[in-house]
Amino acid sequence: MAEQTTAQVAMPSVRESIVQDRYQRKAPIRNFSRPYFKTLQEKTYTGKRFIDLFLSLFGLVLFSIMTPFIALGIKLSSKGPVIFAQNRTGQNGKKFTCYKFRTMHQLNLRRIDGKPVVTKKGDKRIFSFGSFLRRTNLDELPQILNVIKGDMSLVGPRPYPVDECKHWNNTFEDFYYRYAVKPGISGYAQVTGYRGGTLDEEHMRGRLDKDLVYVQKQSLVFDLNIIYRTVKQMLHMETNAH
Repeated sequence: MAEQTTAQVAMPSVRESIVQDRYQRKAPIRNFSRPYFKTLQEKTYTGKRFIDLFLSLFGLVLFSIMTPFIALGIKLSSKGPVIFAQNRTGQNGKKFTCYKFRTMHQLNLRRIDGKPVVTKKGDKRIFSFGSFLRRTNLDELPQILNVIKGDMSLVGPRPYPVDECKHWNNTFEDFYYRYAVKPGISGYAQVTGYRGGTLDEEHMRGRLDKDLVYVQKQSLVFDLNIIYRTVKQMLHMETNAH
């Protein structure tokens, strides 16, 4: 039993396995064109795009039904557009426009230390109806359009704003591996409790490790499990969002 425990502890983590693979292939860690990165891309299972489009049809119906009511709630809560569009970083590091229902008052904030402005727990920019949308994940419903366009998948690492990606790219050398797959509306990190804006490196390290687990182990069963857990968290309002 002791030998088995030692062996289990000695096994490399997913992150360590990816980094080991990088060194074995002698590829620069931030070069998307090298074989090790393509190997991770090829792990995407056959039929993922079909599943995205098929399930997005149901999401599109829900989006069409809910939008008038959500739009009314937003307009009664805050001045500004119903849909919030933001540049985010997707597969292969390419920028795309990500859509969400707006949940915060429009304020142009900047940090004097140059770090990105992230949404924190108790953020006063979030209006009450916006808080409800975030807790139920309904604020992300417009991303169904991103899935249909092909910028995103239903499941994958969450896409971060461009300035946040720049910050974490310079913090973790393996952050780039997230870009091997399309970003998702929900992901393994989110259903395991990693949610919301943060500049805490320890928290972000844990979140990134979960994303890398998904990059290496993605499968149809894994995706369906994440979708199930996401819906369950939404219904119980246990999304850990802020």
